[in-house]
Amino acid sequence: MNAAETRTLLDALNAATARGQRAAIATVVGVQGSAYRREGTRMLVLDDGAQVCMLSGGCLEAEVVEVALEVIRSGTPAITHYDLSEDATWGLGIGCGGSVDVRVERVDGDDPVMGAWLRALEKGELAALVVPLKGEGRLLIKPDGEAMGDLSPAPLRDFAVQAARERLNQLEPRAVTLAAPDGMPLFIDISTPPPVLVLYGAGHDAMPLARGAHDLGYEVHVIDPRGAYLTPGRFPGAILHDLAPEELGQFTPPARASLLIMNHHLDRDRICLQHALNSGAPYVGVLGPLSRAQGLLDELEAEGVTFSDAELARLRAPVGLRLGAEAPEEVAMSILAELMAWRRGYDGGFLSGHDGRIHYAHTHAASPALGASPEQ
Repeated sequence: MNAAETRTLLDALNAATARGQRAAIATVVGVQGSAYRREGTRMLVLDDGAQVCMLSGGCLEAEVVEVALEVIRSGTPAITHYDLSEDATWGLGIGCGGSVDVRVERVDGDDPVMGAWLRALEKGELAALVVPLKGEGRLLIKPDGEAMGDLSPAPLRDFAVQAARERLNQLEPRAVTLAAPDGMPLFIDISTPPPVLVLYGAGHDAMPLARGAHDLGYEVHVIDPRGAYLTPGRFPGAILHDLAPEELGQFTPPARASLLIMNHHLDRDRICLQHALNSGAPYVGVLGPLSRAQGLLDELEAEGVTFSDAELARLRAPVGLRLGAEAPEEVAMSILAELMAWRRGYDGGFLSGHDGRIHYAHTHAASPALGASPEQ
C-alpha cells in the first residue's frame, strides 16, 4: 500500500473520528497464488458501511464490509479466507486464481498499541506491527528493537522482534506473514516514511515528474537556482529549494532518497552529480543519453573528483524504462515506472506470457555501474 493510499485512509479515519463514527480497518494478511493486491493492503470501513481504499479489484469489498460491520459491533477481530478462484461465489465470470486472508479489527482509541501504530502511519515513521494470526497480543517494534505491547511466550516475542527488525532494515520493507519456530503464523505489518524524490532542476519536464511522484505518495524536493521557476503552481505539494550550485551543501537528501539530475545545464549538472553521488543516496539518476552522464564524470575526474566502484554502482543513466517515451509526461511515466521497479526489486519487463505469480520479483532491478539501464 503506497503512501498516497495510506494518507487517504488516515484522513478519512480522522474525519470519521471527529464526527463520532466508529470504524474498522481490514488488512490483507495472506495471499496464495494470484491476487489483485498484496499483504499489507488496507481498507477502512465506517459504521454506516462506507469504505475508503480497496483490497481487490472490487470482488471482495462488499463481503469485507459485512464482516467489518460485525467487528465494529462486537469489537472482536476476525480473519476471513476468500478463494478468488471460485467464480460462482463472486459472480464475476472470471477467477483470479488465488486466495487471500483478510484480518478486520475495530479501531479502538483506548488501545495504546493501536494508537501508536496509527501515529506511526500518519507521521511516516519506520515501524513494524506484529500480530499473531492465531492467538492474542501484538508488538509495535521500532528499527532499534524497542518494542511496545505484549506477546508471549518469550521465545515467540524474541522471534517477532528479530524478524521485524530484519524486515525494517530492507530498502523497501513490505508486509509479510511468516511462521514462527513453534508454527504460529505472525503477520508483520510495516509503516515506512514516504519515498523521497529529489529533482535537481525545475524545468518544464520536471513538472509532470514531480506531479506524478506526488500523486504516488512521494515526498518531492525540487532544487533550482531560478527562484521564478520554484512556485507552488508549477510544483504543487513539492518542497522547493532555491539554491545555487555552490549552495548545495545546505541541502542533505533524506535517507533512502532517489535523486535525479535534470538541469539541462552542463555546469549545474556536473556539480549536482558530485553532490548526489557524495550523498550516499541509493539511487542517483541522470536524464539524457549515456554519453552525457559519462561526459559529466569525465569532467569531474579532470577536476580531480573521482568516485569508487560502490558509488558508481548507484548511478543510473539513462534513467527510465524503454517505453518509447518522448513527451515530458511520457518521460515522467518512464522514470516513475523504473523507480517503482527498482524500489520493489523487479526487472521492469513485460508481464505478457509470464506464467507465475505476478507480484513475485524474479530479479532485482539493480544495474551494474553506469550504462546498464536502457534508453527510454
